[in-house]
Amino acid sequence: MLDIDDRLPDLSLETPDGGMLRLADMVGNTLVLFFYPKDDTSGCTVEAQDFTRLKAAFEMEGAHVLGISKGTSKGKNKFIEKAGLTVPLATDADESVCAAFGTWVEKSMYGRKYMGIDRATFLVDGAGRIAHVWRKVKVPGHAEEVLEAARALKGKSEPHAG
Repeated sequence: MLDIDDRLPDLSLETPDGGMLRLADMVGNTLVLFFYPKDDTSGCTVEAQDFTRLKAAFEMEGAHVLGISKGTSKGKNKFIEKAGLTVPLATDADESVCAAFGTWVEKSMYGRKYMGIDRATFLVDGAGRIAHVWRKVKVPGHAEEVLEAARALKGKSEPHAG
């Protein structure tokens, strides 16, 4: 399970247009990876809309936001359209990315056990190291908290005169 100071793994995700996205290709920018359980469910919709609402503010801090869950490209496209999302989403079809980040976990509902994605967010610095981790995320106020951490991270990486 990845944690603070670990390097971003070289794993790939499927984009809604059917292409592939390598996490390693994203090194060089601050990156917010938010893992959410399922497209088009109430909590996941609110979370993705919160990140969408703050997308311009994240970009001002030099941070790219990416939402990750299972599902299909077709399902992602429907979710994006229905919820009015502008943050990019990606599919972890084989659970390899979720497993690496420790978000693919056993869950229980009404006494039934099953595997699913635990809501979590990772802030990755421009060098590709995990700078902050939020696990067991509660949606209200979360995107704002991540934005503040991205601002603080940017402040740490500003060049100093000397």
